[in-house]
Amino acid sequence: MNVSEELLDLQSPKSQTRGTYLFVSLCSAVDDMKLQWNKVTGIITDGAPALAGERSGLSTLVCNKVSEEGGSAIKLHRIVHEEVLCGKYMKYDNVMKPVMKAINYIRSKELCHRQFQQFLLDIQAEYGDVLYHNDVRWLSRGSALQRCFSQGGNWTILDKNGQPMPQLNDPVWLADLGFLVDLTRHLNALNTSLQGPNAVVSQLYSHIKAFRTKLLLFQRHLSQAQPNTAHFSSLQEIMTSFPQNNISGQMTKYAADISSLVEEFQQRFRDFAAIEKEITLFSSPFSVDPDDAPDHLQLELIELPCDAEHRSRHQQLPLVNFYRQLDEGRFQAVRTFAKKMPSLFGSTYTCEKTFSVMNINKSRMRTRLSDSHLRDVLRIKTTALEPDLDYILQSRSQHLVVEWPPWDWEIGVQIPVGSFNSRVVSRCSPLQRSVPMAWK
Repeated sequence: MNVSEELLDLQSPKSQTRGTYLFVSLCSAVDDMKLQWNKVTGIITDGAPALAGERSGLSTLVCNKVSEEGGSAIKLHRIVHEEVLCGKYMKYDNVMKPVMKAINYIRSKELCHRQFQQFLLDIQAEYGDVLYHNDVRWLSRGSALQRCFSQGGNWTILDKNGQPMPQLNDPVWLADLGFLVDLTRHLNALNTSLQGPNAVVSQLYSHIKAFRTKLLLFQRHLSQAQPNTAHFSSLQEIMTSFPQNNISGQMTKYAADISSLVEEFQQRFRDFAAIEKEITLFSSPFSVDPDDAPDHLQLELIELPCDAEHRSRHQQLPLVNFYRQLDEGRFQAVRTFAKKMPSLFGSTYTCEKTFSVMNINKSRMRTRLSDSHLRDVLRIKTTALEPDLDYILQSRSQHLVVEWPPWDWEIGVQIPVGSFNSRVVSRCSPLQRSVPMAWK
């Protein structure tokens, strides 16, 4: 049982980008590769209407096609994108707007930007500059807020340039800033853990469940009579700097905001919660009650925990390698079930990588790059397969003799001199070379 992510095909939409048109292109790619529709286990999208529509979305059409062919497929929203949408739920415009206004002013004025950088260098600040915030860059919000907070009161350059920031003298606003800095730091840590290749759905969903449990812990800590800010270092710093102010009154608001964020996570990840039993069965087959498992798996799930050797391997090996080494004769149903989870794209890392490679290769300077050329470039760049060059050269190597034209040719360059045109001519003699070529 080998698992790999490969680019199936690249097709350019010739007309509209509705779900039906995308489905026709997908069917063409699947049929060209002679793949079986009943082997499709799921489709993961980013939630766009053309992809996730209930009636004519691409995911609905694919699931219907798989059902017609005797298979079963599920629709999922990619986990990383859902996490980003959950993070955007905490807007805090009263904090973001002044901070972004100050950052944009400093970065947009060259003289002001240089002076600010030199000032931070002179005082040996932790960071030497501030960062732009862009919604497309998922981690930029937390990074920009963190650098802004680390500057403390080092914003005198704004006052000198007639752009004062009175919020820096408001303890309540600073507490909101510290809370948002800490919360976005936790969200960035979650986002980073969800990135990377070869991610299995069970592992990614475990990160989501763990973070939701952390949020409940944060809520309980901030709801106490004596709020516990052990996991909110920036907020604790503000509370220590302004002990005379009643900042603790904001804790009830922060606890309520975290409670709303927990509900947002539950709402957006309900499609993964629907298959949580299958995920648990795949990740922890030794702790599942056979009565709760499908009928065709119950007997093998009873036999599996009784084997001490398999239990030891489950603790030592990755999940895919564990299921790969199971005896196909004894655990055929379990192995068949286990093939479904690794085939689900928990993340779209390969798609994102392909898109980045396409942006680099397809530019205005390469206007003659056709779809077939671009597909070949992307497939070579993103594939995890390695060609066996030694075998190809040994079994199918040929020698191609390339003969240049047997005649001499002339290279002429017209050089205007005054009113005359003098012609510079050089002659080349014929060449013959033997070039080894490998043919497939």
